[in-house]
Amino acid sequence: MRVPVLDNGGQWTHREYRVLRDLGVDTEILPNTLRLEELAPVDGVVLSGGALSLEGTSTLGRVGEWIDAAAFPVLAICVGHQFLARHFGGEVARASSPEFGRVEVTREPARHPLLEGLPEKLVVWENHNDEVRRVPPGWLHLARSPACAVQAMAHPERPLFGVQFHPEVEHTQFGGRLFENFLALCSPPAVPVK
Repeated sequence: MRVPVLDNGGQWTHREYRVLRDLGVDTEILPNTLRLEELAPVDGVVLSGGALSLEGTSTLGRVGEWIDAAAFPVLAICVGHQFLARHFGGEVARASSPEFGRVEVTREPARHPLLEGLPEKLVVWENHNDEVRRVPPGWLHLARSPACAVQAMAHPERPLFGVQFHPEVEHTQFGGRLFENFLALCSPPAVPVK
């Protein structure tokens, strides 16, 4: 399975790479300036976090050019999560209470495979000044924290997922399980034996 990490300048991009590698995935860190045809073939992509603020017209390299056509699963972390929200019509703004360090996240009642096996409440590691205030139209709202309304979200039909927190950091409970769940969503469905 090949799942590269697209680098958005995050301080923990190497951790995302390492978690994937330790899970036995063929991975590498690539620039976010690649075109879709330069990425393929992949089984999935992780959009790393980063310090960039998406206020105004900021972009994440060429992600906006290929995300609409991509058929593979995408796990977007931190600024990648914010980018997905803004790109698909959600609201992203400066957080009234930025979150840094340990934060308790609560899952929303709706069940989703990305968060399968995670408890209703878990402690995660945060590092953000901006936040998603409203999910894009039709998207599923998966988790929240006291200071951030949208900690996790998913497209209703396509395999596009975003998390505000950092599952790649050791301080995040069940971060490895979240990556495992994402990789399961990257795997082709089993073909029944006739």
